[in-house]
Amino acid sequence: MKQEQILKAYESAQARYAEIGVDTEAALKALQNISLSLHCWQTDDVSGFENPDGQLSGGIQATGNYPGKARNIDEVRADLLKAKSLIPGHHRVSLHAIYGDFKGEKIDRNQIEPEHFQSWIDWAKANDLKLDFNSTSFSHPQSGDLSLANRDKAIRDFWIEHTIRSRRIADEMGRQLGSKACHNLWIHDGSKDITVDRYYYRSLLKDSLDQIFAHKFENVKDGVECKLFGTGLESFTVGSHEFYMGYAIKNGIMTTLDMGHFHPTEETYDKISALLLFMPEILLHVSRPVRWDSDHVVILNDSVTMLAQEIVWADALPRVNIGLDYFDASINRIGAYVVGSRATQKAFLQALLSPIAKLREYESTGRNFQRLALLEEIKGMPWNDVYNYFCLKNNTPVAEEYIAEVEKYEREVTSKR
Repeated sequence: MKQEQILKAYESAQARYAEIGVDTEAALKALQNISLSLHCWQTDDVSGFENPDGQLSGGIQATGNYPGKARNIDEVRADLLKAKSLIPGHHRVSLHAIYGDFKGEKIDRNQIEPEHFQSWIDWAKANDLKLDFNSTSFSHPQSGDLSLANRDKAIRDFWIEHTIRSRRIADEMGRQLGSKACHNLWIHDGSKDITVDRYYYRSLLKDSLDQIFAHKFENVKDGVECKLFGTGLESFTVGSHEFYMGYAIKNGIMTTLDMGHFHPTEETYDKISALLLFMPEILLHVSRPVRWDSDHVVILNDSVTMLAQEIVWADALPRVNIGLDYFDASINRIGAYVVGSRATQKAFLQALLSPIAKLREYESTGRNFQRLALLEEIKGMPWNDVYNYFCLKNNTPVAEEYIAEVEKYEREVTSKR
């Protein structure tokens, strides 16, 4: 699209939105301040740098075999920077503990140190990025079906030590980069079949968490991630929704809401305003479950649209940390980043362009027909012209122009791997 065409379309959209009391410039300013945390594991299908064969275990599975996956730290970083160049705005990168710069050494997970991630910190600083972190309990000889809730104290202690060290690494990232790092704790712990000692396993997990969070780090935002069930662990999940929500509220930390971790008839958006009444912040993993936690690339569907609306309409943007979480190995991986990130941004832009003052007025005065009518009308407003202008302002490809950029990178870089 030509710049003149984009500007003309934006001016028309700006005037149209003004008619319903919406300031597009204010919406664009707010969108500029929304940083997405790009998940590094989309580059290499959650392989990491510990295990050469990249075999996944512990309820994790990436499907597909599209050519060109990243094979080492340099390729992961190159792919992230390429994706970043095609996504307007300023963003973050979320790392798992298995992505350390181990320089060929065998470093077990209870031995990781900030030094193994210093090159990531330097890289982030050089590329105007902030970092978030995740402890990694899966794909390890001591993972099994249970980690922090294992009956074996030695195994629990191993994972407690790993998680404390992961939070220490996140603290160093936050300190050096001047932005608190979110540390997310997700474990796969559960059982494939009927379990009779649920209370016992959950008491073990609670004790492990108490030991982990007894260590305080001022540059970390801690989150605990609930799950419905894991692949191969369908009958019992130790870290259920109720468990982690109770633990987070009691201890003043965040609950992490992954859109794929709920029953297919549940919608994640409705949980946000309820939780924010009882905890300081929340962490999101924006994904697209098909049937269940299949981690498809995010698209602009109703679930993501309603998620953004709930956050914006509750004036909760400063209290919500937004991360992406999907690992689709069946399509171009850089393209997956761009599609998912832009879809998420578009959902938030639509919410920011809502005439919320007028909608609240209708609702508070019982004019429900008017509220419904306006909600329907704004679906057809020219929000995409505003997003194209946002891309132009950020010197990133407009509309579908990024497709050619992704194809070029594939020809010149990923196809040669």
